[in-house]
Amino acid sequence: MRDHRGVSREELQQSALVAVAVLLVLGVVAAWSVLIPGVSAWENVIAAVIGSLRLTGPVAAAFAAWVAVRRRRGTRRRPRSAWQAMRAPLAVAVVVAASFTATVLVMAVRTVLTEQAGGLLPSGLMMGIAGLTLYVTLGWVIGWLLPWTITPVFAGLGCYGLFAWLARGQTWTDRLAPATREPYDVFRGLSATAFTDQSLWLLGVSTALLLGWAALVTRQALALAGALLAVLAAGAGMARLLSEPASISAQRVVYSCQEWPITVCVHPGMRTGLPELGSAFVKIASRLAGTPGEFSRLEQRPRSDDAALPSGALPIHVDDLSTGFADAAVDEFVERLARQCDGSPAAGYRDIVIAWLRGKPLPGGPLPEHQYAAAWFSGLTETQRREWLRLNYADFAACRLRGEHFGGQAVQAAQPFQPVQPTQPVQPTQPVQSVQAGELASPEQTSRVRRAGHSGRASGHRHRIERANGLSRREGSAPRDADGDRRLARPSRHD
Repeated sequence: MRDHRGVSREELQQSALVAVAVLLVLGVVAAWSVLIPGVSAWENVIAAVIGSLRLTGPVAAAFAAWVAVRRRRGTRRRPRSAWQAMRAPLAVAVVVAASFTATVLVMAVRTVLTEQAGGLLPSGLMMGIAGLTLYVTLGWVIGWLLPWTITPVFAGLGCYGLFAWLARGQTWTDRLAPATREPYDVFRGLSATAFTDQSLWLLGVSTALLLGWAALVTRQALALAGALLAVLAAGAGMARLLSEPASISAQRVVYSCQEWPITVCVHPGMRTGLPELGSAFVKIASRLAGTPGEFSRLEQRPRSDDAALPSGALPIHVDDLSTGFADAAVDEFVERLARQCDGSPAAGYRDIVIAWLRGKPLPGGPLPEHQYAAAWFSGLTETQRREWLRLNYADFAACRLRGEHFGGQAVQAAQPFQPVQPTQPVQPTQPVQSVQAGELASPEQTSRVRRAGHSGRASGHRHRIERANGLSRREGSAPRDADGDRRLARPSRHD
């Protein structure tokens, strides 16, 4: 059966069910990807379902544009009232809101099964529905004004590009997009006031666009007056958004702590990571005992927080509880113990100590003194290494480590090799008259060299004499005759 607009109601119902299913799947997948791994907090769920609008919003706009194109093609007469004109887009908005509600319920089931920190923010859910309403309104208006077959695709891509540009634009434009104002931080939380103002802005813009379209279609002044009032509401919401500070002050957090083997305190939404953090930092605590870097308590702090900690407490940074989070926290903590030594030889010595604190193999380094230092340090026992760090911690932290700190022989290892001089003096031989370079020795000189060669010590003198006489390597190896004398090379024909 078809209504007076020429569109099958059964077809619209089936399309609505398909849209709900597609939006639900996309919403759950997108929200799950936005969730901060391991954070058990209601605010994490709210931030995730709002973040899912980046995918579900453009799909909702494309669906609304498709319905508008079908309605525009099937209509035969002008709607008599604004309500008749607005029933179809409002129905699409209800379908999209139902899919969003289903996504929230799916995420809430997972959340309710485990103990969560914080509380549910109704203003955040309201902002999510207001954002989807704006997507639907834009898609409907675009589909009605451009009743083409390809229009739904253009509507979806256009809405995605528009709000992605707003979210990545200036510091004030990201507040106008249906998304969270900044990446969710467990220590800063989410602002209920900001969500309320953002909902007022989004609903005001959506109502103004929808009533403006109804006034254009029905030619009624009442719809136009309602659109102007909606513009005022949207302006009030925008003014409140822009007047608020860009950053949200950090909230007071009641830590969840583990007292053994060392005291480690984290945000209550990350308490499931306490055992792994404790086991990762216990070795570092034992190696730093007795040094200025000694600690008895670790507290998770936001990266932008520079507040002073009590004596014996040091800060750590844990962004999430994904795989390897404890090792990442250890690496960052150890790197802060000593300042960087950019391009200096002390950087190689610093890397040796850092690797030991991390529990990793000691690096050899590019220089010979670094290799000697790594070999010397690896030969120490664990107790000796801790005592060494206690004595040299100030030089380690200030990047003043040298070869003397690692056995004191690194400098000698870097020097070039020098041959050992003979202990017994060589007995002098009979002086030999030097011959100019390029000339052959006389038979008398050759005979004296042969007589001096009867002893092992004279052989070295023979070679020195040959070099002094300018004999080439080829001449020194010339064949001998029966008496042992060297045969001179026969002159060439050209000579």
